[in-house]
Amino acid sequence: MKVDFAIVGGGLAGGLIALALAKMRPELKIVLIEQGDSFGGNHIWSYFASDILPEHRWLTAPLVTYGWSGYEVRFPAHSRSLENIYYTIESERLDWVLRHNLPASAMMLGREVKAVSPRLVVLDGAQRINAGGVIDVRGAGDLNHLDCGWQKFTGQLMQLSEPHNLTKPIVMDATVEQYDGYRFVYVLPFGMDKIFVEDTYYSDTPNHDPRRLRQRLAEYADGKGWKVERVLREENGVLPVVMGGDLESYWASGSGRTAKAGARGAFFQHVTSYSLPDAVRNAIFIAEQPDLDGDKLNMIMRQRVQEHWQSGKFYRMLNRMLFRGAEASERYKILERFYRLKPGLIERFYAGKTSGGDKARILSGKPPIPIGRAITAIRSKKK
Repeated sequence: MKVDFAIVGGGLAGGLIALALAKMRPELKIVLIEQGDSFGGNHIWSYFASDILPEHRWLTAPLVTYGWSGYEVRFPAHSRSLENIYYTIESERLDWVLRHNLPASAMMLGREVKAVSPRLVVLDGAQRINAGGVIDVRGAGDLNHLDCGWQKFTGQLMQLSEPHNLTKPIVMDATVEQYDGYRFVYVLPFGMDKIFVEDTYYSDTPNHDPRRLRQRLAEYADGKGWKVERVLREENGVLPVVMGGDLESYWASGSGRTAKAGARGAFFQHVTSYSLPDAVRNAIFIAEQPDLDGDKLNMIMRQRVQEHWQSGKFYRMLNRMLFRGAEASERYKILERFYRLKPGLIERFYAGKTSGGDKARILSGKPPIPIGRAITAIRSKKK
């Protein structure tokens, strides 16, 4: 099989690249390869309108299933409503949009990838795909090369017997009892009587017990007076919150000299671990390249992730303060203080566009943790 470009991995990053190429480079013969039976897996992705440049919003607009004019955060000593528009994409919608925008010949589902190189993909059964270029977006590489804390979660879409009366998302509800690091509950109101509730932890370990988190979700719903008729879907995940590490070794661990994007290429917001804004930027960037030769694309994407890593230095420092400068049960105070800052600063932070003035403001004033511990945390490195 011969194609102009092969995308290995049909999740969010791979799907966006395929959609961008289909729109901007329709002359190219592409193929999107996914091990599962559908594109996107079982995921819900959310983002702020300010995360995406206005000229790039055409790429995400067809994927959005819900949107709200603002959101809330709740902490023990501070609650607040903010007006930034918030959107959600469900994996089922990504799958539908891909199937309706790509030709049948461009979609390969249920296929296991055995090997990749800059111009070749080998599938199960020894089938070979010869391509002008290949990009690998199959998920994280070897995280042992990175110094990580962990964001882990269990989320459930609940069908309620009565309306929940929420009109906007609660992005962080940290009024809950603190366990296993910084804990908060994330709430998305889907319609009048459906609600997505996620129990999330910024933890020192990746150990994840969905059974226990399901119990806490049920307790949270019960505490809100929500009568749950049934759970419509469940999502579990463990994401790295990067504090440092060896970027070159991480890049090499994920298929060597082949171009990479998404988590495979270390393209994510270092504090939130969210990958959608970078996935959009990379999809447009790749589609704009005049030459998608595999070797050239690897060099370009490698330079791009080095720039991304350099721009993330401040965020990785904040992660070290969160994980190593604060007692686990006190971590919420750092976020509580952050959400007292100006809305524009918060928007730029989520978009990964924090300015020099923003950085100074985030670090100024009385710190929520002892200054000595903060300095020790900033200087810490993985042993």
